[in-house]
Formats: sequence, C-alpha cells, structure tokens
Amino acid sequence: MNKNWLNYILEQLHREAFIWARQCCDYDDEMAKEVLQVVYLKMLEGRARYREKSKVKTWLFSVIRFTAIDLQKERHHFIGLEGLANTVEEKNNDCDLDYEPLLRELSQKQHQVLVLAFYHNMTLAEIAEVTGMTIGTVRTHYDRGKKALKELILKEKANGGR
Repeated sequence: MNKNWLNYILEQLHREAFIWARQCCDYDDEMAKEVLQVVYLKMLEGRARYREKSKVKTWLFSVIRFTAIDLQKERHHFIGLEGLANTVEEKNNDCDLDYEPLLRELSQKQHQVLVLAFYHNMTLAEIAEVTGMTIGTVRTHYDRGKKALKELILKEKANGGR
C-alpha cells in the first residue's frame, strides 16, 4: 500500500468512512474509531488490497463493514445495522418530520439499502458489493423500502407528525 494513496483516501473519504463505521458499530463513536484504525492498518500492511474491481469508496465501505463485524464478534457484541439512520444529522428544513424513527420501522435490509443509497450516494451495484447481497436482492429491498417509507411518511403526516 502506497502511503500517498492512503493519504488520499484519508483526505477524501475519511468523513464518510467514519459515518459508515459508526453506523456499522451501532453509533458507538469509540468503536467506530477503532474500526477505522484497524481498517487503515490493514490497508498499510497490505491485508486489505484494492484490486480496482470497484470504486475506492465501495471497496473501503466493504472493508469497514467486515472489520466492524469481526470486531463485534470478538467482543461477543455483534449488533446489526437496524439503527442505521441515527447518523442522519441534518434534517430537511422544509419539513419538520423526523425520518429517523420511520427508517427504523423498515426491515434491517431495507433500512441499510436506503441509507446507503440516499445518505451515502451509492448506486445499487455499489450497495450490493458493500452488503454482500446480489443486485436483484438490493433492488427488491430498495423498491420495497421506498414504498414502505412513503406509506409511513403519509401516515405520519396524516397524524400531524411527531
């Protein structure tokens, strides 16, 4: 691993990488920092190699996801990604509706796919690579998740919001 390349990744992708690591660690900042440290060490030591089969961001997110899973298993503290939307810090200024609780009502996979698509601007193919799902499965969760979220939003608005 070239140190210049690692510096590039740190400069360009560190913020998004930290947000994703935090999501993978159930929003535990300290564990997310530890995950990123391990990921960066893996990259420096050559245990995580970028083979140019996908975008750097997609590859990095995948390494982060699997590293977080491994660390959580080591601690016997594996937590799924069901709370993914907690890192959404900025709310839509045009609407007072809080989307985080609504996203948590979706299935874990729908939640994960929608957050990666909308908050990390990933394509469905990139999401498939990061999550280890097939592209067809990602499409299904994406479509069903959008429909379910729309229904939840309409229901919430009809009830006057939270």
